Amino acid sequence: MAPSTLNLRVLLILLAPTLLPAQTRSIGFNTKVLEEIIGVKGTANTEERVFKFTFPRTDVPVTIDGWAMKPFMGLTSWAAFRKGVEKESMVMGDLVLFEDEVNPVLSVALENGLSVTALHNHFFYDKPKVYFMHIGGDGAFQTFARAVRRTQETIKQIRSVHPQPVGGFAGPALPADSSLASQEIEKILGYPSQTHSGMVKVVIGRRATMPCGCDAAKEMGVNSWAAFAGAPENAFVDGDFSVLESELQDVLKTLRSGGINIVAIHHHMTDEKPRYLFVHYWGKGAVAELAKVLRRTLDQTKHE
Repeated sequence: MAPSTLNLRVLLILLAPTLLPAQTRSIGFNTKVLEEIIGVKGTANTEERVFKFTFPRTDVPVTIDGWAMKPFMGLTSWAAFRKGVEKESMVMGDLVLFEDEVNPVLSVALENGLSVTALHNHFFYDKPKVYFMHIGGDGAFQTFARAVRRTQETIKQIRSVHPQPVGGFAGPALPADSSLASQEIEKILGYPSQTHSGMVKVVIGRRATMPCGCDAAKEMGVNSWAAFAGAPENAFVDGDFSVLESELQDVLKTLRSGGINIVAIHHHMTDEKPRYLFVHYWGKGAVAELAKVLRRTLDQTKHE
């Protein structure tokens, strides 16, 4: 080998760390691998050491109060990565979803290692209705990259079958008049109920201390509840779980594994101790099966 060639190879070896792409050096992990996994190009913010991906929702036209909404105005999903402290990376993001996408995507996120931290709306008078699901995680960046990709693949799969968002219950319509008995629901859930015109409702209190030092419990809204309507084999349930932050992910996983749909994840109060989040849900099926899912969900919490 000629001396000049040998010298060049030695120089390249010595300079290898500085020859890495600038964005990889600034972010702290291999951003090219991140892009390859997710399948789109990202953008580096070297000041914040963040690598961000965006997914504009151009596939479905959306109007807000009759105006054709543009992705730039808030219809763009995103996921941002940065180097972690105790673990390899941290990810945060916000996914723009239509009603028929929310729960399939939520399940995919949970099944692939992401945490789901909020679910809510940003608009009024939107057609079709748009929801925003916040995600996060702390761990291996490749795991989160694959999870983000799968959320986008799930959206594409749903829209390939139904180009426009669809909704509604599967199966027969609920009867107009409810005919449920409370005994079975109380036995499964383990709490007393209220009844009205064949409908059954269970309310389970929790307890918090408000900034004033006042105690707040069930009657002040610190509670979980479930309301059932319909017939024993064709029932509807809706309700709300009050959960500690440490309980949230297990509650979401348990509800989704039982076929219960998540409608919203948000807070109802500020500065309470301990901190509570509220998970709104609905489901349809045989009343006993719905109650069993809710009982398994209660088991993930520290309700009294």
